[in-house]
Amino acid sequence: MTSFDTIYQNIIKRIMEEGEEELNERTGHKTKALAGTTFSIDIEKDGFPVLTLRKQPLKSPIAEQVWFIQGEKDATFLRKFTKIWDAFLETDGTLSSAYGWRWRNHFGRDQLGKAIELLEKEPSSRHGVIVTWDPSDDGHGGTPKKNVPCPYTYTINIIGGRLNMHNIVRSNDMILGCPFDVFGFALLQCMIAERLGVRPGVYTHSISNAHVYDNHYEGAKEIIGRTNDHQKIELHLPKDAFRRAEQKDENLVGEILADLQAQYNPLPPIGGLEIAL
Repeated sequence: MTSFDTIYQNIIKRIMEEGEEELNERTGHKTKALAGTTFSIDIEKDGFPVLTLRKQPLKSPIAEQVWFIQGEKDATFLRKFTKIWDAFLETDGTLSSAYGWRWRNHFGRDQLGKAIELLEKEPSSRHGVIVTWDPSDDGHGGTPKKNVPCPYTYTINIIGGRLNMHNIVRSNDMILGCPFDVFGFALLQCMIAERLGVRPGVYTHSISNAHVYDNHYEGAKEIIGRTNDHQKIELHLPKDAFRRAEQKDENLVGEILADLQAQYNPLPPIGGLEIAL
């Protein structure tokens, strides 16, 4: 199995064996959950983290990150490739809590752009922090929203000529959400590294509440019992991928997808994994 497959499988096993089972009032589902779950993967050494223990969507997380980099909340570009955010869109076709919009516009500052500029001028800086959570209104009984960010902040820094990312997630649905988020943010890390002319390094994913929903219990058991001999996946980004994303180059999604699809030979999908909203 790949390094990410092994890490992921072990976490699912821990949750199912050691997790506390409680009712989640918002969804009406029970969950088994662990607090303070963190893992890291060295992308350069261990390969790009795509789950192969079951078939994962590839186009959706690629298109999502390309859209995020644009800093848009209008979902027109994204919906050309995937409808994953449709349930959360406003009537005008925008996503009020769009991550990319918050990284690049919402707080009156282009956080992502400024962090990249900083690391260009001062590669040893430890100030590369990008925040998604809006403390003025997110959570705590604030204005009801269709979506409140789960990955709410991340840091980027360069150590030894490699760009590292630490992603902090308040809540992760481990069967559907976690593999998708890891793929997406690791892709973002690689695209930022390419923009800065450095190699991708360690991706770290820290989750405050890592949980499996009750309607995913059987799927989790299936994942725990699976094994394969999939080779590591190496991402080969097109030249100027980050800038092309900013320019809304639609061909970029297909180019990244083709590279990963050529290496991706997952085990079959697991049926019945419905999202708990």
